[in-house]
Amino acid sequence: MMKGVAHALCVQRSHSCERQEFRGKRVLRSANTARTSACATLLVAISAFAAQPELQRAEGSVDAMGTAYTIVAYGEDRGRLQSAISQGLEEARRLDEMLSNYKPSSEWSMVNRMAGSGPVHITPELFQLLSACVEYSRQSEGAFDITVGPLMRVWGFYKGSGHLPHRAEVWGALNKIGWRNIILDPAHLTVKFANPSLELDPGGIGKGYAVDRIVQILKDNGIRQALVSGGGSSIYALGAPPGEKGWKLDIKNPRKTEETIESVYLKDLSMSTSGNYEKFFYAEGKMYSHIMDPRTGYPSQGMLSTSVIAPRTLDSEAWTKPYYILGPQWAAKHKHNDFRVYFCEAKPGAKCDWLQ
Repeated sequence: MMKGVAHALCVQRSHSCERQEFRGKRVLRSANTARTSACATLLVAISAFAAQPELQRAEGSVDAMGTAYTIVAYGEDRGRLQSAISQGLEEARRLDEMLSNYKPSSEWSMVNRMAGSGPVHITPELFQLLSACVEYSRQSEGAFDITVGPLMRVWGFYKGSGHLPHRAEVWGALNKIGWRNIILDPAHLTVKFANPSLELDPGGIGKGYAVDRIVQILKDNGIRQALVSGGGSSIYALGAPPGEKGWKLDIKNPRKTEETIESVYLKDLSMSTSGNYEKFFYAEGKMYSHIMDPRTGYPSQGMLSTSVIAPRTLDSEAWTKPYYILGPQWAAKHKHNDFRVYFCEAKPGAKCDWLQ
């Protein structure tokens, strides 16, 4: 059909050339040459358009590490597309067996049980991840700390919605945490705890790491357009959906979570969000969220939500909580140059905005 239209256009233009023949052969030759070139270009463009195969869309989801992982992807070959998605979901299940602190059989749980008694040999993958966590803690001045497990327990956020602990319980938990108590030996791939009461919590990095691994598997299978989400709060946008400039992601209004306060279009970037509305409770007229300040032992106050856009989902997830805890002034001085950060502060009348 498109080739027929192009042919009609070219024929129509050649007739126009014939009518100009009596005005001079030189004009006719010049016009014919230009129009022939234009027709050839048009035919090539339309042929290329017609040759493009229709993209197929496929989706999949799985529950792992206490959250839902979803994949939406586009590709030319449906069989290959579905196979890539299946492999991505299987990767989430594999990481659940490695990183879950709810499963006694996971490698993470084994470290929590044994590292207080001496060095524990771990896989290179987990060693690399723990090394990254220690570096996040160092760079964030302790605002990121995967040893917050005891604090999450006394505040009731481990397998619960939270409750107000006694002050003595908080002080007791503070004596059981501290990222500097994680001793890593790169030569032997071991980890041990200087404080035997230490307990690691993967809540600040598990989803981001899983999303990045899933994205890599999709890439390895030739998928170039996909959206991978870990619980809706840690997301990677691979390429862009057909006909769009990027994947549209919405940031919730933390004061009215059914509303969107900001939208972004992302391509080959990640976005993670931490908000006090995700898990919280009220006690004595005050709201307490699950975003713990490991330096004080209490849930962080003064912020409603923080969103981070970064090249890797591991980074965007890991940094949402330190930026949430430390605030925009600290972030302005210390954030990575290729990060974008969106703050919603709890101050009366404060507007949500991107860090300038």
